[in-house]
Amino acid sequence: MTRDYGKELDSLKQQLDQLQASFERFANQASRQSPLPGNGSGRQLHAEDVQDPQDMGAFYFSGQFKGENGRYKWEPQERSVRRLLDLDGDKTAKILSALGHKQRIDILRAVLQEPLTGAELVDRLNMGTTGQLYHHIKALQGADLLAQEERGGKYTFPGHRALPFLLLLAAASELLDTSEYMELAEARNHAGDYLGASPEQYDPHHLLRSVLENSILEHQAGYCSDVSVVFHNDGSVTVADNGRGIPVQAFPNSEKPRVQAVLTEISRFATATIHSPGGEKGISMPIVNALSQRLTVEVRREGKVFRQDYKHGIPQTSLLTVGLTSETGTSLTFLPDKNIFQIGFDHRLFANEITGITKTAPNLKIHLLED
Repeated sequence: MTRDYGKELDSLKQQLDQLQASFERFANQASRQSPLPGNGSGRQLHAEDVQDPQDMGAFYFSGQFKGENGRYKWEPQERSVRRLLDLDGDKTAKILSALGHKQRIDILRAVLQEPLTGAELVDRLNMGTTGQLYHHIKALQGADLLAQEERGGKYTFPGHRALPFLLLLAAASELLDTSEYMELAEARNHAGDYLGASPEQYDPHHLLRSVLENSILEHQAGYCSDVSVVFHNDGSVTVADNGRGIPVQAFPNSEKPRVQAVLTEISRFATATIHSPGGEKGISMPIVNALSQRLTVEVRREGKVFRQDYKHGIPQTSLLTVGLTSETGTSLTFLPDKNIFQIGFDHRLFANEITGITKTAPNLKIHLLED
């Protein structure tokens, strides 16, 4: 019997088409049922859920805590974003207000670890007086965030409140950097504390002098021999040196690059401080950042070029690797905020400042340039 190869090929093609159609149906179904990246809750989020215009997303959490009176555990929980946004504002504010004091947070963290008497809390937290302690204790007890075993006895953390409090601390840990930005905003609102003169006389050259001082310190440490100061047509200025470059690795137990900390943490980094005439406080790198409309830092070290952009002191990007280099050094470009400074840079005026610097650091080459 002669085989009909054409008929067999047509049949095989038909089977392949059916198989492909089945595979596509399976793939489409799987894509609708697969969890979104990063979803560790186990709940499947379907494509139609994400496409729902009324669905703003959800948060998933669980946890456990072992206290003095036993172990407390949360099974996986879910809260929709819309439900969170619809919480009673007055009640939410009262809760946050009850916790909105450092010593109250310290009290709760202390008793969460072990029951303590009032005297023990005063001693451990260095409060000085029991009156100060009991003022906060009264507020915490009124909010059902603190309990006392008996009159005069030890204070404890109500077990059923422990997990929500720890979750609140976990959320706050993701917002800790906002406290630094609040300090930067405070510096902007009180610019006169740093700039001294009346607002119409605020001098941006003091900011430039503070940035240049960092290069001078790097020179005095034996790592910088050349600095260029470039005045740009848009009113900004760049200070570029051939020092070691500001460190970029993160601090221990942190994801924040050191260069970001140097440019944002006012209370931590006050080196290379310049005082303007009449200014009550010194101008450091974070202050320069806070009083700038925009600032860009480029660091050359470890064979790479790193870059980060800021606006009013707040990072607009992460620390990016933007190139490779065999050089080292730091370049910082900033534009003083025109809502604060009514006058701009004058490179001829600043040349007089350079003359004084070269007398104290004769081996440091400083170049004044214009675009």
